[in-house]
Formats: sequence, structure tokens, C-alpha cells
Amino acid sequence: MGTRTDGALALIALAAFLGLVVLADVSLSLRFLLVGGIATITFELLAARDPSLVRYYWERRPVQLASLALAIGGAAVGARTAPVPVLSLCCGATITYLVFLALLRTGIIPPLETWWESDA
Repeated sequence: MGTRTDGALALIALAAFLGLVVLADVSLSLRFLLVGGIATITFELLAARDPSLVRYYWERRPVQLASLALAIGGAAVGARTAPVPVLSLCCGATITYLVFLALLRTGIIPPLETWWESDA
């Protein structure tokens, strides 16, 4: 598992979210796109505190598939109840995550394991 699997799952989720945007016939909100992006960055900073623990759970296929189903299912319910904020949050978070993965993969940002290391 790694950035390829994570990227593939994120692309599937983004495709589903964008499909819901089209079905709901809504325009995304820049404000909620940004909030979704900030939430992703915040989660990644927290996950970087103990990447081995996160990896321990995340690298299980059932966890990945259940997370994907929950994300898409939650977005589908949200598309019926509050489409603009929910779909904007989902798209903003997923796009940010894909950019994050690309930056990791290309080495522009260091691996999570090094984020909280101290040189002392």
C-alpha cells in the first residue's frame, strides 16, 4: 500500500463526489472547498504524529473499502440534505489530499515520519 493505492481511492471518491455535484446540479462553494482542504491538512498533521499507528489501521483492505463506502455514502446523503456545503467539503478535502500525495510522491515534501522529528 502507499501513495498509489491512496491516490486511486481518492480518485474514485472524487469521481463519485463530482458525479453527485452534477446530479444535484449545484455550484461548489469556494469557502467550503477551502475548509475541506484545511481539514485534510489538519488531519495529515495529526496523523504525522504517529504514522505507524495510522498505517497499521489504514493498510487493511476492509478499512480502506469501508472508508471509501462511508465517504461516498455520506456525500450521497449530504447531497440530498445540504448539497453545496457537503459536496464542497468533500471535493475540497479530496483535491487537497491528491495534491498532498503528489507532493509526497515527487519528494517536494518529506515523508510523514520526518515531520515531527527533533534534532535534539
